[in-house]
Amino acid sequence: MKSVLLEHFPDLTDVQISQYQRFSELFTSWNEKINCISRKDINNLFVNHILHSLSIAKIFNFTDNTMIADIGTGGGFPGIPLAIMFPEVKFDLIDSIGKKINVVKNISEELCLKNITPINTRAETLKCKYDFVVSRAVTSFPKFYQMTKHLILIKQKNSGQGIIYLKGGDFENEISGFKHISIYYINEYLNYDYFKTNSVLNKLLIASKIRKY
Repeated sequence: MKSVLLEHFPDLTDVQISQYQRFSELFTSWNEKINCISRKDINNLFVNHILHSLSIAKIFNFTDNTMIADIGTGGGFPGIPLAIMFPEVKFDLIDSIGKKINVVKNISEELCLKNITPINTRAETLKCKYDFVVSRAVTSFPKFYQMTKHLILIKQKNSGQGIIYLKGGDFENEISGFKHISIYYINEYLNYDYFKTNSVLNKLLIASKIRKY
């Protein structure tokens, strides 16, 4: 894991490398008790989940004190890998399933991640405002937009501020009614077979100042 992380993110510290390694161990242990991801997929944890989450960091370098909401975080993706990568950025990890938020809480405490706040609620009930909302395709993009558009701050302090959505498959029809969307193909940044297939979340959608026609 260490060599691959440093290949893609050469500025990582020894502390961050240790946190990623420990996160992998902790998540694997918790996933045996609470099925956050398919148990058949646990052997692919590093590429399919940790690196997948970190694909966002290949495109964004969040400024310090940026506020980010991870909606439908499940067991902590993409929020926990990003929180390790950006220790000066504030992450609220949100999920409506309490047992999954309990996993996030325990892992973030074990890793001493002070920039994570686990929240057991639905996106529609949140009152906070954020610079970015991130998620790994919890629903269709139009539905996600309706769920989260009230969370985005109007004032811009980061380039491309808005919604970051990890999404795979044939989604062009989903975004045809929206302006200000840029598409980034993850396999152009991380050359792994997992990111080349249409059956996985293989595209990163950036929606800045998003609005419909």
